[in-house]
Amino acid sequence: MKKVAVVILNWNGRRLLEQFLPSVVDCSPAEYAEVIVADNGSTDESIPLLEEKFPQVGIIRLSDNYGFAEGYNRALERIDALYTVLLNSDVEVTPGWLDHLVKAMDADPSIACVQPKIRSYRNRQYFEYAGAAGGYIDRYGYPFCRGRVLHVTEEDRGQYDTPAETLWATGACLLIRTSVYKSEGGLDARFFAHQEEVEMCWRLRCRGYRLMCIPQSVVYHVGGATLSAENPRKTFLNFRNSLLMVYKNLPEEELKPVLRTRFFLDYLAALKFLLSGHPRNAAAVYKARKEFRRLLPVYEPVRRENLRKTTLHPVPELMRKSLIAAFYLKGERTFKALTR
Repeated sequence: MKKVAVVILNWNGRRLLEQFLPSVVDCSPAEYAEVIVADNGSTDESIPLLEEKFPQVGIIRLSDNYGFAEGYNRALERIDALYTVLLNSDVEVTPGWLDHLVKAMDADPSIACVQPKIRSYRNRQYFEYAGAAGGYIDRYGYPFCRGRVLHVTEEDRGQYDTPAETLWATGACLLIRTSVYKSEGGLDARFFAHQEEVEMCWRLRCRGYRLMCIPQSVVYHVGGATLSAENPRKTFLNFRNSLLMVYKNLPEEELKPVLRTRFFLDYLAALKFLLSGHPRNAAAVYKARKEFRRLLPVYEPVRRENLRKTTLHPVPELMRKSLIAAFYLKGERTFKALTR
């Protein structure tokens, strides 16, 4: 096993592999990095494509579609590299992308994971929604980034070209110490998909690990290649997983007031879906809250364990104000405006 394993999780993504895998193979130094596709039980022609056109790429065959979280957990059980990159199948990497990330990790063992700067594949001068130039969270569990606040993405003019401490790194392209991933529990498999990397990173930060964005590394992400933003399944997963993430990681004195506020904010979002002609998304919010309540007994011991292992409080990168209020009431729609 080489120093770095670049692991791409795939499920019926033959077209994406054919389009984006060549850049990963070409730009990942073979002397220290191995590219691996972990296949989530695909039923399309993904495996034949890999065997025929990419014989240098390793294959981990999983028996079923375990989702993003458990798919990566099962794949990393078979990885012994010092570092592992979790890389989406719809990412185009650039020359030097891996060198910058590995150099940052090598230089400082206190850093658990890093991400590159993520630009939009379709609109290449703009940041991409899922990660941009490093992720943060407001006090109510809403993620935002340097370069992306809610649905508004900024043009990349070099304003975030300084490496920065972050609260989370995007699962679209995340390099992590393999030993840390395994020892700290990896991704929460119950999340299935969406926000699982945010929760893992928040958990790591609470336990004293550092996370960074290294913007000298640049990749381009399509985003939404699996589920569109309007998909009710995606709405359900985002709302449910956001609530679970808050429950798992917030300290005791903050949990109840935050959950009370989230009750109103979530149903306000459901009302907005309804009034904008998306009744299935509104129903998905209700189902997400119902599922969250059902899972509370399951997550209660998980929460206790997280609080017991917490060594950092407060978390410096956790914004103490409301992202929603700042965005809609104060018009703070860039990262610099939000955090000044």
